[in-house]
Amino acid sequence: MYIHRKLLQQLFAISLLISATLAWAQVNVGLPTVELKTGIYRIQAEIADTPKAREVGLMNRTSMPSNSGMLFIFEQKAGHCFWMNNTKIPLSIAFIADDGKIVNIEEMQAETTNNHCPKAAVRYALEMNKQWFSERVIVPGSSITGLPKAY
Repeated sequence: MYIHRKLLQQLFAISLLISATLAWAQVNVGLPTVELKTGIYRIQAEIADTPKAREVGLMNRTSMPSNSGMLFIFEQKAGHCFWMNNTKIPLSIAFIADDGKIVNIEEMQAETTNNHCPKAAVRYALEMNKQWFSERVIVPGSSITGLPKAY
């Protein structure tokens, strides 16, 4: 089969463009989930427990169901900071101690690069839609149950 060289170059350029677009528009899919509880509320949380899943987080999503979120699990307790680069929806983040108690909660604006950090070293962070915690009067000191064991 004969393919004109110019056509082959165009097809190659198109495939590079598609690959670059897919790499830029990364979205976590197929992550495991866990049911968490706080007070009377149940949360269906996707688990981001690998470096790649944590890096992509909730980037490029345009919506999230109201009682859904993403639970970030780190191997080590530390001051893991978050930002909202390529994140299209505003979020709230709760930094959670090993015993399930919320250390602090931060409100995060979409598409910003401000750092949002825990007030103490933590292994867990839970991202929910903006003001999810405040609308339910969930504050620092409240407990989150159902956390998977950290590594």
